[in-house]
Amino acid sequence: MNRETLTRLRRAQEDRIAATLITDLTSGKQWLGIDGEFDGTPPEAAAAAVETAMIKDKGQIVDTGDARYFIQPFNPPKRMLIVGAVHISQALAPMATIAGFDVTVIDPRTAWATDDRFPGVTLDQRWPDEVLEEVPPDRGTAVVTLTHDPKIDDPALEVALRSDAFYIGSLGSKKTHAKRVERLKEAGLTDLQIGKIHAPVGLDLGSVSPAEIAVATLAQVTLALRGPRRKD
Repeated sequence: MNRETLTRLRRAQEDRIAATLITDLTSGKQWLGIDGEFDGTPPEAAAAAVETAMIKDKGQIVDTGDARYFIQPFNPPKRMLIVGAVHISQALAPMATIAGFDVTVIDPRTAWATDDRFPGVTLDQRWPDEVLEEVPPDRGTAVVTLTHDPKIDDPALEVALRSDAFYIGSLGSKKTHAKRVERLKEAGLTDLQIGKIHAPVGLDLGSVSPAEIAVATLAQVTLALRGPRRKD
């Protein structure tokens, strides 16, 4: 990889922009794609495999018989923004970190968002909409709202639902969510946008305790990110 390509790739990673590097394994020629736009025109067979490699987040080789190409995806690092420094968050934050997410817990209630309750976790004590507007959720971001307080959760959802976040989940019963939907409609969000919310949050595992709800939530986030396992 030449210096210019490496510099552009690093810049894309710093800016959380998806990139793909296609390498001709015979000649060594490379094509770098930033957010789907390549420098030059890569071979058709290699270009056709880019989307699959990005979704799987795994390098793959394309063999046309006449040539072999290596497709290397560079997706933005996975990120989870947890709104609410609550008991579920205390379990979810370390679980998500182990699963490879860059986790931030957001809560303006300073008595809740403390280092003692969240050791080793990035905390942000600003209002969540301020945080999300400063660093908009992208395709590598999951947003989970857990305070059960509309004054805190709703502003975060209003920003997240207008973003490219791959997952948005909110704590609350069906009755609570119905009221949430009405508030979000009044705020100008469409049915299509509101329909992106996973509520009640998490897979239906019969979870009861905060730790069990955290497990169900991380499982649902993973499913949204990776998709169901194929049976073939």
